[in-house]
Amino acid sequence: MTAAQHVSVMLDEAVQWWGGLDPGAAQASGCFIDGTFGRGGHSRALLAQLGEGAQLLGIDKDPQAIAEGQALAAEDSRFSIAQGSFAALESLCAEAGMDRLDGLLLDLGVSSPQLDDATRGFSFMQDGPLDMRMDPARGISAAEWVNAAPESELADVFFQYGEERFSRRMARAIVERRQQEPFARTLDLAEVVKVANPRWEKHKHPATRVFQAIRIHINGELDDLQAGLRAAVERLSPGGRLVVISFHSLEDRLVKRFMRLEAQGEPVPKGLPLPESAIRRRLKVLVKGKKATEDEVRSNPRSRSAVLRVAERLQDQPGERL
Repeated sequence: MTAAQHVSVMLDEAVQWWGGLDPGAAQASGCFIDGTFGRGGHSRALLAQLGEGAQLLGIDKDPQAIAEGQALAAEDSRFSIAQGSFAALESLCAEAGMDRLDGLLLDLGVSSPQLDDATRGFSFMQDGPLDMRMDPARGISAAEWVNAAPESELADVFFQYGEERFSRRMARAIVERRQQEPFARTLDLAEVVKVANPRWEKHKHPATRVFQAIRIHINGELDDLQAGLRAAVERLSPGGRLVVISFHSLEDRLVKRFMRLEAQGEPVPKGLPLPESAIRRRLKVLVKGKKATEDEVRSNPRSRSAVLRVAERLQDQPGERL
């Protein structure tokens, strides 16, 4: 799938909030980061509204996304691309010469091109090597983990990251099968999980939750998200926007709780006589959980589960870094 074919989710809303743009605005300046560049749909839309003095850095683990980003960088001097995780925001900002940011976008999860490419091993609907790594050159593959992890670890991952209620049953089936022959292909694993699932959900493949859990675990997605959110608050300028699009409840719950905590401040022990000014609030929540419109869902079914959340960095309090 090419960049032109890939449809970015909640494109207009995300770019408007990310750039701090008034509706219909044509120009803006500042430093921005697309923490999940993918095929560059959001980045291209923002660049179309940025002034000549603006700077946009794209970040992605996927080598195919990096190739797409390098092509864009050759076309537009305001854009640059870095391979890695947005969890390393601090070091990537330093390398790009960005001190404080005016906007950070995170479009979480796996992209349509990754799902549609059977050779990447993300799909339980197409046969391919059981890989699932965002960056195939780093870390262990899904096959390596599935064939070596203890049964208890398999079950815990399926339950924690996939919210799979039959996690122990599925882990047991995987261990029993791998003793005869190790897993190497996606459809092989999907079939074993499907048979082990005694109660299928309507309109959902019985291996959906297990594949989600393995992908999240292999790529450290939730750990990266927590680190990236913390780094974002440190790097955003006052008035800078943090824009996050999530696609499942684990991601969205984490983002929601983080934004709420940073907006309310650390809880103060009951009865402790602290003045209001002593409570450290660093974010103001602007969008609390916007869903895609019905029109967008009809034209792009992937947007059905998308949730948009936006927060704005508040002024630094005394003692915070400037």
